[in-house]
Amino acid sequence: MRILLLVTAFNGLSQRAWCALREAGHEVGVLFATSERDMIDGVKSTGPDLIICPFLKERVPREVWQHWRTVIIHPGPVGDRGPSSLDWAIGDGVRSWGVTALQAVEEMDAGPIWATRTFAVPAAPPRKSSLYNGPVADAAMECIAEVVGKAQDPGFSPADAADAADAPDAPDAADARPRPLMRQEDRAFDWSDSTEQILRKIRAADGAPGVRTEVSGLPVFAYDALPGLARAGRPGQLLSRRQGAVLIGTGDGSIWLGHLRAAELPRAGIKLPATTLLSTRLRGVPHSPLPPGSEPEHPATYRQIRYRRSGAAGWLSFDFYNGAMAPGHSRRLLAALRHAAGQDTEVLVLRGGTDTFGNGIHLNVIEASPDPASAAWASIRAINEICREIIMCTRQVVIAAYAGSAGAGGVMLGLGADIVAARDGIVLNPYYDMGLYGSELHTFTLPRRVGADRAQELIDDKLPVSATRARSIGLVDEVGPRHPDAYTEWLAALAEREGDARLARNRRQAKARRLAAERVPLEVYEARELAEMSRDMYADRSGFAAARHDFVRKVKPSETPDRLLLGGMKPRRRTTVLRPAVPLSA
Repeated sequence: MRILLLVTAFNGLSQRAWCALREAGHEVGVLFATSERDMIDGVKSTGPDLIICPFLKERVPREVWQHWRTVIIHPGPVGDRGPSSLDWAIGDGVRSWGVTALQAVEEMDAGPIWATRTFAVPAAPPRKSSLYNGPVADAAMECIAEVVGKAQDPGFSPADAADAADAPDAPDAADARPRPLMRQEDRAFDWSDSTEQILRKIRAADGAPGVRTEVSGLPVFAYDALPGLARAGRPGQLLSRRQGAVLIGTGDGSIWLGHLRAAELPRAGIKLPATTLLSTRLRGVPHSPLPPGSEPEHPATYRQIRYRRSGAAGWLSFDFYNGAMAPGHSRRLLAALRHAAGQDTEVLVLRGGTDTFGNGIHLNVIEASPDPASAAWASIRAINEICREIIMCTRQVVIAAYAGSAGAGGVMLGLGADIVAARDGIVLNPYYDMGLYGSELHTFTLPRRVGADRAQELIDDKLPVSATRARSIGLVDEVGPRHPDAYTEWLAALAEREGDARLARNRRQAKARRLAAERVPLEVYEARELAEMSRDMYADRSGFAAARHDFVRKVKPSETPDRLLLGGMKPRRRTTVLRPAVPLSA
């Protein structure tokens, strides 16, 4: 089939759907909902058999849904309607929720039902982004597969919403109902409220729009909340700071806030690590540092990085908010990595977060800096140190575990590992955008994994890659189960297998021989990459400043990139050359 994805943004779910449909043999294109006229013209020019909207905030024009079968993927069960479905579900503490594929009609979210799925919601409030990227996305993919199958059946007719709502596994009708946009008045809390209440409010708004509150006299929007110690201080009091987060007293304990966004100028609109935004307001607020490798397994400790040992394996886990790494994040991860590499284990597992393995440099911190070019330069230099440590590690077998999706520098970060193990269903974006040539030593690692021609193709095409396809082209070595718990068990079994002393020794020795045989030092690859990056960061030769600004400020795209359109794609110039005129390797 010719399938068009009509989207507000080409986000994680849209990319996952694009990959799955293409791998199923369909011709798939993407159209951004930039304006009503653009949507109508774009659909007319592509003539799709089916339109699917996996992530769409705009209304589908009547001229589109009246002439083309258009199916909306709504993040709520049958009967739920409105733009804040997940916000209400988390805020109300529902224990069962769903995803519905419904046909577009005049009234939003009110059309006939093509498919629906339900799933359990944890009792502890999940982050909205985690719920969306996990259970919601999984249910949505099942719905999309069912929709495509039914679209090819000439005898299929979608069900009336009232009939579908009576299904035995449908969520409580009291929860699945039309709801308005959740506004800040609905999200408001007082610092004298319980930690659980505040946590639920903030997590229901995590990602966007955040919850407006006041911290140390500064009006802000709060994100990235974790429960702290019980009975720690008076409500609203700044108690401590750690790894970019601040600890604030609540009515019955305390809560960590990792990120804040100023509600007023001059930094309004930029989400930043809490300590970066509060800055001088933190005078007298104590630090609570702990050296790498010694962090206690206590749920009230704010930790982005953890290390533990299990048998012959050392496990170094890191989880940076939105996968973004400022120099401080990179320095902490590098210190922990060196600590882990110094242990007498056979295997070192480097595992990123379940939401994302990583996305590279912290564009928000760079944009907020008084000297963005130098901030970007410091960020990439710091990440490169981690990449070099991974590539050169010969004391352990290094397994890079991609539990979550990754983009740009996040993909390249782990490619120097001996084994790259991805979780099924994640999406990798192994290319650079934002007007940057890219670094992370990718000119060394990427061609050695997929070959020079394929590496150049990935960089030039700028298209997402599923875990399944990544394995088929050698970008990753292993793909484990989709469910996070099952993936953890599978990963432990992989680490145990690779931890066999003889097998591990042979693998380490083979790696040492390969590195010793390299004719060109690793520093040369980095020097060449940084020479290109310096032109992008300091001379802005490819529009890094504007692209960064639009990303941070969430500027809506004005057109759909040619590479995503359904049908004839325009030729594109090669923006990155992995093979220089003088080869860097024999």
